[in-house]
Amino acid sequence: MAGRTARVDRGRFHSYKLDGQKCDGVTWAIDNGVPKKALIGWAAREAAQYAVDNLDLITKLDRDAAVDLVKGSPWRDRDRAAKRGTEVHGYAEKLARGQTVEVPEELVGHVDSYLAFRKEWNPTDELIELVVFNRTMRYGGTLDVIATLDELGRTLVDLKTNRSGPFGEVALQCAAYRSCEFYLDQETGKELPMPEVDSVACLWLRADGYDLIPVQAGPAEFRMWRYAQQVAHFSEERSKTVLGDALVPPTAVGAA
Repeated sequence: MAGRTARVDRGRFHSYKLDGQKCDGVTWAIDNGVPKKALIGWAAREAAQYAVDNLDLITKLDRDAAVDLVKGSPWRDRDRAAKRGTEVHGYAEKLARGQTVEVPEELVGHVDSYLAFRKEWNPTDELIELVVFNRTMRYGGTLDVIATLDELGRTLVDLKTNRSGPFGEVALQCAAYRSCEFYLDQETGKELPMPEVDSVACLWLRADGYDLIPVQAGPAEFRMWRYAQQVAHFSEERSKTVLGDALVPPTAVGAA
């Protein structure tokens, strides 16, 4: 191997290295390559609601400070939701490993919902928080769990905690995981063949319960993820180099 292959953690964020070189992340391709039209309406609604609910505060600020406060409100809410999701994932991982956890009051409902899922479906966890790679397509990711469920067989399960439920992009995400070529053993870091799964499902955890939702994540969805990967590269890299300098009119050249 030419170099290190690993997930690189940096606080709340992480990236992937494949043979010593940075490679694409599964969710990076989706975030930057799949249109998020629903986000436009969501952001406008969140900003408007924040402004209406905080008129007294906003009127005490100068114009620029008020604009910054209102326009940043959707992303502060998004960051809180992301933090909640990360914490719930962490508790679920520990519980799946048989560990005891101390859960803050605001997340008790989500954790109880996860425990209800385990009681009702009785999953046999095989691989948890698995770092996976596809060397051919040069990408990596971290899937939540591969477990055997009586009704579904060996299943790739992705956990979601967002308020409105999972979006269709989860199919692209899971298809990319499913199409990986190998995973890293958590103790040795050794590359091991990616196990085949019989099914894919999304576990939507909420404070008031859960839903286990089947997901189509086959070759067609993987092809869509590959398209998203290419669009993401255009958006983040190529789009910055395709425009040249403005042309000088021929008459101006002749006059000079």
